[in-house]
Amino acid sequence: MNIHDSGYKKLFSNRTIFRELLETFVNQEWVHALDFSSCEPLDKSFISEHYKETESDLIYKIQFHDREVYIYILIEFQSTVDPFMALRVLNYITNFYMDFLVNNRNVNRLPAVFPIVLYNGEAPWTAPVNLSRLIEQHPPRGTFALDFQYFLIAENQYSQDALLTIRNIVSTLFLAESHYDLDLLEVELLNLFSVEADKQAVSLFLNWFRQLAFHGRIESGDYQSLEYIYRNEEEVKTMLVAALERERQQIFQNGLLEGKQEGLLEGKQEGLLEGEQKGRVEGKQEGLLEGRIEAAKAMLAKGMEMRLISEITHLPEAQLLQLKAALSSVKE
Repeated sequence: MNIHDSGYKKLFSNRTIFRELLETFVNQEWVHALDFSSCEPLDKSFISEHYKETESDLIYKIQFHDREVYIYILIEFQSTVDPFMALRVLNYITNFYMDFLVNNRNVNRLPAVFPIVLYNGEAPWTAPVNLSRLIEQHPPRGTFALDFQYFLIAENQYSQDALLTIRNIVSTLFLAESHYDLDLLEVELLNLFSVEADKQAVSLFLNWFRQLAFHGRIESGDYQSLEYIYRNEEEVKTMLVAALERERQQIFQNGLLEGKQEGLLEGKQEGLLEGEQKGRVEGKQEGLLEGRIEAAKAMLAKGMEMRLISEITHLPEAQLLQLKAALSSVKE
């Protein structure tokens, strides 16, 4: 069994993830008229005569105005591109239609099926999406010529910047597959944890990583890092700035030393012990403030949301806006 195929199938069996796939990556006007509250993965246990269920495909039934339509998703993770993919997809759909008639004998018309091929491979997708390009054009048959087309979603066609602009579960999934960067994924998972209401969908995304780590597709330490982020929101915030801990500690030590020196100077008049204690307090406060400012700068540079940065660092958004403006002026 292909871990990618079965893992993706579980992911896109979640309504939230399915909806994000269509609304974000299927640029068709009618998508916005779908009633996603009614969508459900098709129970294919009754299909046996023609259609054969695989680990790499999924059929959704969903309401469109006053009728039902079906969304067919074929997950393709082969190392090489199948040039006859259009024929494969057409075969799956015609077999589905045959079984639909067996189980719905009183219908006069077949329901609409929208076919999607979700491709994860590293090689560029070169196969025709139109069946007609696979068939000889002579003799010319005009309207009698067969034609069919599927909708292609090739993950490697989306740039890192484009995916970071979208910032939902599916775009983060594509980001992990096509532009793997653990540090970046930690930030994006934190964003998902904060803004995504469907925590089960986020959990499924994390479970997909667990399966990859279990089967040796990614480093187990990478999964453990992401799992740690997901399980405790407060620890998430601590972990996000942990990479800056050494720098913050240095700033703190510098502030402590300066405060201690200042306090010792004042202590000549107020008493050595009292001055040292005062210096420690002031130095610690100054060091912690500088640490929060440096952490905020790093988060702003990564493009994190202002509200989330304010929650983590406890700095007011007005101050964050000033820091952001200062960073922009430095870049210019």
